[in-house]
Amino acid sequence: MSAREGGAGGSTARSQRPQRSGGRRGPAGRVEASGDDRPGLKARQVAARLLAAVIDKKTSLDGLTDPSNGHPHLRQLEPRDQALVKAILTSALRFRGSIDREITVRLDRPLPPNASSLRHILHVGAAQILCLDVPVSAAVDLAVASASGDPRAQRFSGLVNAVLRRIAREATRLPDASADPRENCPDWLWSRLVSQFGAERALSIARTHLSRAPIDLTVKSDAAGWADRLGGRVLGAASATGTVRLSDFEGSVTGLEGYDAGEWWVQDVAAALPVRLLGDISGKRVADLCAAPGGKTAQLAAGGANVTALDQSSSRMKRLAENLERLQFSAETVVGDLMDFQPETAFDAVLLDAPCSSTGTIRRHPDVLYTKDDGEVEKLAALQLRLLLAAAERVSPGGLLVFANCSIDAREGEDVASAFLSKRPDYGLMPVDRQELPGFEFAVSSAGHLRTTPDMLEDGGLDGFFAARFKRKTA
Repeated sequence: MSAREGGAGGSTARSQRPQRSGGRRGPAGRVEASGDDRPGLKARQVAARLLAAVIDKKTSLDGLTDPSNGHPHLRQLEPRDQALVKAILTSALRFRGSIDREITVRLDRPLPPNASSLRHILHVGAAQILCLDVPVSAAVDLAVASASGDPRAQRFSGLVNAVLRRIAREATRLPDASADPRENCPDWLWSRLVSQFGAERALSIARTHLSRAPIDLTVKSDAAGWADRLGGRVLGAASATGTVRLSDFEGSVTGLEGYDAGEWWVQDVAAALPVRLLGDISGKRVADLCAAPGGKTAQLAAGGANVTALDQSSSRMKRLAENLERLQFSAETVVGDLMDFQPETAFDAVLLDAPCSSTGTIRRHPDVLYTKDDGEVEKLAALQLRLLLAAAERVSPGGLLVFANCSIDAREGEDVASAFLSKRPDYGLMPVDRQELPGFEFAVSSAGHLRTTPDMLEDGGLDGFFAARFKRKTA
């Protein structure tokens, strides 16, 4: 196997560090005693390891990068290197198709099927060159060192050097180019987008997936004032969402004015819409099911509801409680399974934000492209219907039930809503009126559902979301 270049050295104006010995593999495949401790190498090795976990084992990137419970090798890194790893992985996944093409066209023959470790090292290196402001010499040299330190890729370190240097000289940076949306959208998702929205709209949605999502904040009050203080803008009518968008913000939101005082919380504008379908909730008993991390719980509390928040994850519920404390909101919190949840009395309203494929959040979570598939969508849709039927038992006669999730697949939205109504004749659809969501009239479908897709909103888009509102009959 060889790159289409004169061997491992290749003529280049950039210097290359001497290659180091590989060392041995320790427990869990960890590289030990490689003798190479140059700055940044561990970060690249961790990036390749985590990319393998996403692609080969379909592990959630959120779980891998969680500050408290994420991958132990990531948590051992300094904060700056942790941020670099996350940036590399986001780019490597978002532009995986384009990166794979740039690598493939510079090989004399395809990488062998069992060369997954080598492929991940190449993708980590190429993502830095094509997408990030990382010096080419550092990206290439550390990729070569990563290969040299991995017995599975050691003999291909020269190929890594040659391929990445050719990419640096010949390829166009991906964020600055018109990357092909189709080649960065896996076949399973592309087929669903075309069947549901048509080819033209599918291309528009897939193109939006290649862009970085802005930061949206739900504010307690005075959206215009906070937009002015934080250099953002109000989305829609403040009465509809109370959302301030920070289009160009980079960094940690914890350092922004108002964070410590609990004046706002991070929540995509689309995720803030389902709560609005419950109308005036002041003084009402409202259950937020599958509630963590708590953005909608906070909205309900801000609206004056007596909130019960339920989630089966104790760690996620701990995070919800911490968020509520910062925001100075109170709610009853319950750790448990919805199927086993037996409140003493039924609720005036119930919000179920059900587990889903998260295909509406691909801009923020590009790992969804590779951790989910068509079969997973089918399984999740079946789970959602079971959860919705269980949630319906917790609503008082005359009360409201809102079913929501962040999928753009109709099987997890419109189809579940239709199946629910066929099984529960004591419920009727309460169509959403466009006037209920000023500034977001476009998000109301002809059937009276809430339906957003990432390409709907100019200047940054929004998450894909679905919500249906039902009312329990009194007799």
